Amino acid sequence: MKFLIVGDILGKPGRRALKYYTVSHPNSFDVLLVNVENSAGGFGIDRKVYEELKSMGVDVMTSGNHIWDKKEVLEFINSDDLLRPANYPLSVPGKGYGLYEKRGVKFAVINLMGRVFLDPHLENPFHTFDRIYEEVSRQTPIILVDFHAEATSEKYAFGMYADGRASVVFGTHTHVPTADQIILRKGTGFVSDVGMSGCWYSVIGMKPEQIINKFLTGMPQRYEVEEKEDVVFNAILADIDENSGKCLSIQRIQKYISRDELKEL
Repeated sequence: MKFLIVGDILGKPGRRALKYYTVSHPNSFDVLLVNVENSAGGFGIDRKVYEELKSMGVDVMTSGNHIWDKKEVLEFINSDDLLRPANYPLSVPGKGYGLYEKRGVKFAVINLMGRVFLDPHLENPFHTFDRIYEEVSRQTPIILVDFHAEATSEKYAFGMYADGRASVVFGTHTHVPTADQIILRKGTGFVSDVGMSGCWYSVIGMKPEQIINKFLTGMPQRYEVEEKEDVVFNAILADIDENSGKCLSIQRIQKYISRDELKEL
């Protein structure tokens, strides 16, 4: 079973890049997973964008530390296809993992957030994974984990910790794709960061001049999504054995798309 895994999508350019790729490669995957925490104006997700992504055929939406940026997310955070990090306290709205079925095949998706340079008050993601794994592994051997984290060392450590249990561990959050996709020794596909989809001539999706001014002056800036440049689509295509849950192949996808090409949508 082939899973197209898309990292952080940045605002409208990211959504258009996602649509362009899925429309132009309609039969190249079975399941579509997308990290949506930056999908609405670069910060969070709102109802309109949520519905737009569903209309594109997104099967499961994962997130991270920006999931709460739009207050209206609380109106639909309990949707089955929208996840927030599972290592938030149990009292927090929403769900951190789910069991799904596509074309008669069950699979699980777990959303976790790292603590290094992010929020040290969250539950240890390694322990959270252990607890959830005991539950979902009784239902399916196909388990995918979005590990939303800053530190590469934390991502690598978690990937090796989950090796042989998770089918794929894919990193998100930094917006910068890494070229380290690999199948670990016990059969888990791993990549440190899938990378963002959005305008490539930007600072991780935002208007360069605003970020540069922040570094030059140290003064607070209002960050806005860059929308006038060509875009890049970053994703991972993972082929997973339906019986064993082991990753058979993991391929990095990087497609640069001009504004003229996007006009065809």
